Formats: sequence, structure tokens, C-alpha cells
Amino acid sequence: MEQEFELIAKTFMGLEPVLAQELTQLGANNVEIGRRMVSFTGNKELMYRANFQLHTAIRILKPIKHFKAKSADDVYEEVKKIDWSQYLDLKKCFAVDSVVFSEEFRHSKFVSYKVKDAIVDQFREKTGQRPNISVANPDIRLNMHIAEDKCTLSLDSSGESLHRRGYRQESVEAPLNEVLAAGMILMTGWKGDTDFIDPMCGSGTLLIEAALIAHNMAPGLFRKEFAFEKWPDFDSELFDTIYNDDSQEREFNHHIYGYDIDMAAVNTARLNMKAAGLTKDITIEQADFKDFRQPQEKALLVVNPPYGERISTPDLLGTYKMIGEVLKHQFKNNDAWVLSYRRECFDQIGLKPSIKIPLYNGSLECEFRKYQMFEGKLKEYRSEGNILKTEEEKRAMSEKHRFKKIREFKKSLDGSDDDEEDDIRSFQFHKFSLDRKQGDKRGDRRSGRDRREFGGRDSRDDRRGKRDDRRGGRDFKSDKGARKGGRDFGKKRNAKNFNDED
Repeated sequence: MEQEFELIAKTFMGLEPVLAQELTQLGANNVEIGRRMVSFTGNKELMYRANFQLHTAIRILKPIKHFKAKSADDVYEEVKKIDWSQYLDLKKCFAVDSVVFSEEFRHSKFVSYKVKDAIVDQFREKTGQRPNISVANPDIRLNMHIAEDKCTLSLDSSGESLHRRGYRQESVEAPLNEVLAAGMILMTGWKGDTDFIDPMCGSGTLLIEAALIAHNMAPGLFRKEFAFEKWPDFDSELFDTIYNDDSQEREFNHHIYGYDIDMAAVNTARLNMKAAGLTKDITIEQADFKDFRQPQEKALLVVNPPYGERISTPDLLGTYKMIGEVLKHQFKNNDAWVLSYRRECFDQIGLKPSIKIPLYNGSLECEFRKYQMFEGKLKEYRSEGNILKTEEEKRAMSEKHRFKKIREFKKSLDGSDDDEEDDIRSFQFHKFSLDRKQGDKRGDRRSGRDRREFGGRDSRDDRRGKRDDRRGGRDFKSDKGARKGGRDFGKKRNAKNFNDED
């Protein structure tokens, strides 16, 4: 068996446990949760799979050296000790990104320059020549992370951030990040066992990520390339096998509905949905959330309303009051999850959440709240054997350091501060005991990337048809292989979620 090595998966604050669970299921060993990252060990195949299959990772790093440094000169000397001929040659260009949390190192760009200088000087001293730097399209990407005096220099195996799936053709104002959207869905526990609804869908990110999760499809399917494909030891045949293996995908027998009051957003979401080849799974229509009606089929609702920050609405608090009224009267016996930022907004919903999860959307420390809707009184609901909080949710809610003592979340709309205290969630390190799952290695080791031509889900043979080379890029808008047979928006399902006059 190929020797395992250290790897780091970066993510957003609050998504670490979800990412750790994904890595565990993928077969990673020695999984440990850290702040905005999860460390683990694995071989080359696992590194490829982590980039290709993880929904909640931003990038996958392969550390090549850990050291301590108290000055920029220390960094230079330590980096220069590495034999860079293992990773670079004069025909290749490279780039360095740095992340610094230290009193000694104030400027991340200066750290990047020192790393670059050490590499260039080593080549110049040995060969009389130097490799080139290319910020836009480097062959090798390096990542330097400094926390006080602890430094980790890594190879970046992802390249462009993994949230850039490749299906987004157009966007709306302040779109939800794809990694955050996937993390939110995974937090709900939804795996495609009911319908899924986003009544304020914007550019459709939650809808598309939900469809990928429902089918257990790899989000890396749409990307043109990963950084590890330019590494000297890149195993093309191994990655082809991973890329072409759809044995873990599953059928989705329910449906995903997206709505937005803005027709421009609806058109954008439809364009992105078609680019992902998911028209058979998703229906997107123009509608106002206030007109929502009780769905006939069991459903999960996830919504990311305006916060009053990057996006607002003329009556922000009225919008949240409407959300609460609609959920209370038109979403009985279903679960709804709401991501938002301000206490006043949640207060206007007027419903008691069964769980609150701290989650960052960009720089905003938000809350992701679950509302379990039911008919009748709580006592009667519980007498029938139903529960509002699972034991796991009770434990999570009882954590002492779940929220910050002083949070921007507490600032009221008029700018005054709320003195009530909350605690910040402590990101302790947790170790997961893992049992590597030996997946069934079905199918040939076929040459070329013949995994799929983004064809319809009508038959396995269709999906296994030869597809274009990813490196050549794809015109998603006109791709004749895009999953055919998309739902006719003119034909309504029996379970209407909104009032329709037609």
C-alpha cells in the first residue's frame, strides 16, 4: 500500500465538524479538527479524492515542512534548506500565498516574498538560472501558514478555491458561497430523502448543491483542472479512474424547488442549473415567499434571507415576521432552517428554534437555526412520541463556549449594542477514530476522461458515454450533453408550494 502523508483541508469557520465527517467517510486517517481546518493523513489517491469529492473543503494542502521562525530571515533560511528540485525545475513557474497570524510577521506579502527569494536563490546558486513566478497560472502553488512562530509550508494541491465548482455562469448580488451552501445542507442531515425547497433562491446555489448531495455526485465534476495535475508525480491513470467512477452515485426520487421574487435571479438560477445539467431535479419559478402554501409532499426548507448588510429590503424586520407566519401556517410537520445575522431578525420570526449553530458567512458570524414545525400543542406533539431536540442537539446547545461573549451579531439595527452575553464556540481539537472503508473498485481502469458527457440520468450507459476532455473547457450553455429531459416548468407538480393562477 502506498505510504500515507500529512494533509490539511481548509474550510470556513463553523464547517469543521462537517468536513471532518466527510473525510472520515472518504477513508481518511488521523482526522483532527482545528480552527478553519481539518488535518488528516492519506495517500495520493485520497488526496485526489479529497479535491474531487469533498463538498465542504476550500482547498487541500500537502505540508512539506514545519519549522519555527521569529523573523523573515529565519523563514528565508528554513525554506532554502528544502531541496526544491523535488518540486520545481527551470521550465516551471510557481506562486506563493501566505496566511499570517503573528506579532512578528505583520505583512503576509512580505513573507511570500521571502519564501520566493529563498527558492529563486537556491536555483540561481546551483544552476545559474532561476524559475519564473506566475501569480495568474503557476505550475506549482505554495502556501505558507504562520501562527506566531510556528510555520507550515505546503504544496497547494487544489489551485483555484474548491468553492469555484465550475457550474456558475452568472451571479446575483452577494451570492452564497458554494462550500457554505453545501455545509448548511449537510448540517441538516438531508440526503435527498424528501423534497427540498429554497424560497429565496437567488442564483440557485443551495438548489444545485442540494442536487449534488442528493445524487452523491462529486462537486469536482465541473472543474477544468486541479493544481496537482501539474505536479511531477501526477498519476493521470489513477485520477482518470477516480474521475470516471460513478459507482457511489444514487438515484434521487424526490424534487428540488427554488423560488425568488426577482425574475432576474430566477433566470440566473435557471442558467446555473442548466450548466450543472440538473434540470430534471430542480424547478425554479418566480414567486413571493408570502404566497407560499403547504406542500403535499414531505419537504425540507432552507433559506438565506437578506440580513440588512450587503443585501437589504425595504422592510427587513417585516420580511422576517412574514417568514415566521408562513412557516407556522404553511409548513406544518416539516423542518425549516434559516441562516441570518441579526438578533432582531430572528426575534421577528417568533418561533422557538430547536438548535442554533454558529456559522460564518464571509466575515459575518451568523446563526443557522432549525425550526421544527408541527400542528397542535407541544404537549400533544410530544405525547405522540415526537421530539424537538435529539440528544446530540441537546449536547451541542449546552456547550458553554458556543458563541462569542461580544458579537457583532448583537448590534441592533439602530447601531446600539445589546449587553446580553453569549460565548464563542470553542474550536477544540477532536480526534476521530476511523475505519478505512475499502470501496468496491468496480469498473475498468478506462483510459481518457470518459466519465460522463453531462448526459441525462436515463441510463448508466448514457452516463458512461465518452465525454470531452475537461482541460479544453466546456460551453455549458450549449453543451448538447447537458442532462436532457429537464422538467417542463409549465407543468406543475400536484404538490404546489405557491399559489399559481394557471
